Amino acid sequence: MSPPWPRLLALDLDGTLLRADHRVADEDVRAIADLRGRGVTVTIATGRLYAGSAATARAVGIDGVIACMEGSHLVDVGRDHTVIRHGLDAAAAPALRAVLAGHDLASFLFEHDHVHHDERGAPYAAYVQTWSPSLRLVDDALDHPAWDAAPLAAVAIGEPDVVAAALAALAPHPALRVVSFAVSAAPGKHAVLARRAGPSKGTALAELCALAGCTVADAVVVGDWVNDLPMFEVAGRSFVMAGAPDDVAAAATDRLTSVTGAGGGVAEAIRRAWG
Repeated sequence: MSPPWPRLLALDLDGTLLRADHRVADEDVRAIADLRGRGVTVTIATGRLYAGSAATARAVGIDGVIACMEGSHLVDVGRDHTVIRHGLDAAAAPALRAVLAGHDLASFLFEHDHVHHDERGAPYAAYVQTWSPSLRLVDDALDHPAWDAAPLAAVAIGEPDVVAAALAALAPHPALRVVSFAVSAAPGKHAVLARRAGPSKGTALAELCALAGCTVADAVVVGDWVNDLPMFEVAGRSFVMAGAPDDVAAAATDRLTSVTGAGGGVAEAIRRAWG
């Protein structure tokens, strides 16, 4: 008999499950273990690659399917097995490659586990390790065989005006989802990230719920950033960490008192949603 409460909990990683020191608060670990013991599926929905997510999943006892790279890659943690993969469209990859080659940017190519970069990307390697700890130095990031194997995404870093120009060139492509943002670890630098259009944390939540035998109406999600909005829009209940941007907070059904990056928000959300 199904429990009379939400059946799935999906967690963002950075700022939500992971504190600013990249650790999980003890109270969150205990709350997740208790909830799993009550028969609720606990999973992850993150912008990180699988290689940058698996260790945290295992640390909190998650051994089922998690969603990585904004829903582009769903992986069974227990089996290290890809369940769903949405790589770059065959027509979009050459267009993306050409735009990056035509701009003065340091480029990084994302597979599901490794990130390839050349010497130009070396100054930003520590920052990019947020997505995956597995970085590989290559002769030329824009001339690598992985481009022909439907990579998951690419990131390019440089001066804000150059990033803006690359973004403007890529944005009209219907098969690409492109965003830009400031690089916190390199003041004055911006980045552009391109991946396949369509997948999001919202589509991933639907896929995760289907695999768990429930619907998005049965799901609770917790997040703190703009990339969490798609799952906030479809989940039955959504909790936002204190300190999140105003538009993100406004989209959630519930606001937490736990501050982003400080830990404790997951335990608080579990108490409020499941008692």
